[in-house]
Amino acid sequence: MTASAPGRCEVSWFAALCDDDYEQLGVVDSDLRSSWSHCRAIVEQAERSGFDNVLLPSGYALGIDAVAFAGGMAACTSTIRLLVAVRCGEMWTPQLARQIATLDHMLGGRLTVNIISSEMPGEVLDGPARYRRTGEVMAALRDLLAGRALSGEGEFVSVDVSSPRIATAGRGCPPLYFGGLSDEARDVAARHADVYLMWPDTIDVIGGLVSEMNERAAAYGRTLRFGYRAHVVVRETDKEARAAADHIVAALDDETGAAIRARSLDSQSTGVRRQAELRESASTDGFVEDHLWTGIGRGRSGCGAAIVGDPHQVAAKIAQYRALGIEAFILSGYPHLDECRRVGEMVLPLIDHGRLEIHP
Repeated sequence: MTASAPGRCEVSWFAALCDDDYEQLGVVDSDLRSSWSHCRAIVEQAERSGFDNVLLPSGYALGIDAVAFAGGMAACTSTIRLLVAVRCGEMWTPQLARQIATLDHMLGGRLTVNIISSEMPGEVLDGPARYRRTGEVMAALRDLLAGRALSGEGEFVSVDVSSPRIATAGRGCPPLYFGGLSDEARDVAARHADVYLMWPDTIDVIGGLVSEMNERAAAYGRTLRFGYRAHVVVRETDKEARAAADHIVAALDDETGAAIRARSLDSQSTGVRRQAELRESASTDGFVEDHLWTGIGRGRSGCGAAIVGDPHQVAAKIAQYRALGIEAFILSGYPHLDECRRVGEMVLPLIDHGRLEIHP
């Protein structure tokens, strides 16, 4: 029986490019470290399993480069989209536009872009300024990738340059996915994003955030799509899924978990703090509400909760989010190749999904 939910949605997987793949969090397995062969296998499995898109995350010091990896994967895939994360604070905007245009050309229009509001390593830029830069970069990318020259003096993007010759002819800028919980981040999303991404939270909190972001976007004469990033632990029965979740963190001590979380450049962000609050408010078994388990956040920064249960329970939980207006899901699980197969076989057949068509 297919889970009941409005419309169709995009279901994506996660390629662990940032050295974030384990059987048990905190126990390093050289076979699961980020590499061309391992990460390629994850993407190829996601395509075979029927996922619509796959997130290629970006970290400055960790793992392998998302843009370069996406270029290699263009020739290895034929149907799946690639959601390439770019750290906009680390790149010259016209060069980033040319990279995006080139990738979109190589992928035949299968490119989507996850904008990360990053600093340069070692740079100290307060949140409001960092998000002002992010907004300028997103606006500039839209112009350049629509074939328009960029001319002007912004606070951070100040160039006179023509659109790249290889700009995405006929469709403009690929869809921009963006997330963040601070007030400045929400404003940037309302003004510039196509898909506003959220990390795990309770049903009530997610519903309230969707309502708020719809109001913010409407104030700018825009509409937003919404995405939800979460881990998944699915097994034949709920009992088996909970045991598998416990196994993921069974070898993790608090010191190792704190060290893993601290590696990320966004470890002090508003979103990360909210994930910690969610974890602290959970019951002793780590569940903050039915089938939403926060234990996984003990050993990773960023997205810190998992949907845990049997296939129908997982599909039903996704349906709850869809009823709130979520149209795109980015799922992941440990180890990523194995859990990709499980979700593809056990959960995707229960979900009416397909590519999320966005026309900026």
